[in-house]
Amino acid sequence: MAPACVSDEHAVAVSAERLWKAFMDASALPKACAGLVDDIAVEGNGGPGTIYTMKLNPAAGVGSTYKTRVAVCDAASHVLKSDVLEAESKVGKLKSHSTETKLEATSDGSCVAKLKVEYELEDGSSLSPEKEKDIVDGYYGMLKMIEDYLVAHPAEYA
Repeated sequence: MAPACVSDEHAVAVSAERLWKAFMDASALPKACAGLVDDIAVEGNGGPGTIYTMKLNPAAGVGSTYKTRVAVCDAASHVLKSDVLEAESKVGKLKSHSTETKLEATSDGSCVAKLKVEYELEDGSSLSPEKEKDIVDGYYGMLKMIEDYLVAHPAEYA
């Protein structure tokens, strides 16, 4: 069975450029996502092949580690594609899991974050719409934390 795909988009109250800078700075995530992300280890220069290992706070209840490998990192178009190498999931055993995040400017000081997640379950089945929503909500929950942090700290990543 081919991988299933789920996508969504959300308006963000900061510019695409500013959000991209924070998103690509591994040291920003433990600050912006305090209580969720405890630390990030980076193997590489941020471009394709770079491996990010996010150590998650056990109290958050979303697992302990989230490990990805960058497939595409295009700063000019604000597109990041990653293959998920390791993650705990409440939705089922995933055979494969990849994400694409694209930030598009909408007006001065804001943007739209577009997310596409492709996944394949070990048993070849598809997720229910509710479980697909859980995946998307998890990614957007983290994005919302970054947005809130940037709004509260307007000088950072300006």
